[in-house]
Amino acid sequence: MSKADLGEVKVGDGCPVAIIGVLNLSQESFYSGSVVRGSAQAVRQAKRMLEQGADIIDVGAVSTAPNVEPISLDTERRRILSIIKILANKIDAPISVDTQRAAIAEEALEFGAKIINDVSGLKSDPRMADVVAKSRCSAILMAARKRPGDVRTVDEIKRALDDSLKICGRNKIDIQKIVIDPGIGFGKGRDYDVRILANLGNLKGLGRPICVAVSRKAFIGRILGLKDPADRLAGSLAATAVAVINGANVVRTHDVEETLRAVRVAEATRRAKD
Repeated sequence: MSKADLGEVKVGDGCPVAIIGVLNLSQESFYSGSVVRGSAQAVRQAKRMLEQGADIIDVGAVSTAPNVEPISLDTERRRILSIIKILANKIDAPISVDTQRAAIAEEALEFGAKIINDVSGLKSDPRMADVVAKSRCSAILMAARKRPGDVRTVDEIKRALDDSLKICGRNKIDIQKIVIDPGIGFGKGRDYDVRILANLGNLKGLGRPICVAVSRKAFIGRILGLKDPADRLAGSLAATAVAVINGANVVRTHDVEETLRAVRVAEATRRAKD
């Protein structure tokens, strides 16, 4: 059985599917409805998501959507670190920092974050593995060769994730604190994303709990003919249910209350299938 400690949250086989609520500080985000501005709004939104059933709050300040210009290290630091410090003193739940930069991750951990969510799978910044190892924090590692979205097929995803797990081994990172993410979205294309969802169970052989993030993503819009992410909630819930039935252990979402309800129904279905 694959299990992990994600912050203080137990995830994996035999555990309830965990819900990660997204707290987005990036004004370049593909979904403007997810963006919070200022510490007061961030705290209100985080508390609201926890009241709705979130187990973890994930804070990010850099959009990884296709065709978005990268921001500087200083801009990311200015956006995110003070918010994490305030949240750590205001909420009673693990905080995840969504970053590919070791310097940001290191400082965020010092300010109270417990989880690093690295969409490059420890491959963007050569120092990131050392930060995870020395801090003994938890981490979510997304499938990527070098950058988000550069692996598409399930076989490519498996190889990329296996490489990330080997990086963990070389750096003596506690594998029991590692969760994997297939990286749905990031410009792959609708057909690739759907195949990943349909074949999610093929990743179980890697021996780690699986985190899936499909919330309001472009492939849902393309299936349904909905250009505006604000219109994609129903499609997001359907994709989330499919992910859970096919083996997802953690779900990252903008819409905690609705997602939690869909997840619980899907969990019941998955147990009946087993």
